[in-house]
Amino acid sequence: MKRIAGILYPDDKFLAWSVERLTEIWGEPEFFSDPVPFDKTNYYDDISPNLTRIFVSFPGLVNAGGLADWKHQAIDIEALSRKPVRAVNIDPGYIDGARLILASTKDHAHRIYLRDGIFAEVTMRYRFKRWTSFDYTFPDFASGVYDEFLSRVRKSWLSLSKILACS
Repeated sequence: MKRIAGILYPDDKFLAWSVERLTEIWGEPEFFSDPVPFDKTNYYDDISPNLTRIFVSFPGLVNAGGLADWKHQAIDIEALSRKPVRAVNIDPGYIDGARLILASTKDHAHRIYLRDGIFAEVTMRYRFKRWTSFDYTFPDFASGVYDEFLSRVRKSWLSLSKILACS
């Protein structure tokens, strides 16, 4: 799987800070999505009323079994960003040939419990050569604004998977 993280941040200072923290634990980022204004919901107004989301992918392939650990690492980084409330939200996940999976601390009917308070969600799927959403998919994902990034990471996964299969 290709590890990714979605970062919601109020300004470039907190984006750089978040990327530095993630780099320390997961390695130098491989790809970045374009930054997108997070304006389809006010769910994270406790962080800031003006947020931007960006996605970052990390090098190599990882075992999907680490997803709960990744979310706990992200929670630890979020806690360090407090000013006095957290300044960032980090959602780790992974991409493979068929789907985008994201970790969450929030339970819902479409999420599967992993362990230690962490749930997994199939947020998007890759079908008929394009990314498709579900009825529960967040509006910004469903809009297609991240599709180019998701496809780029998927291609990297395909390439690395072929190399592993030939080894």
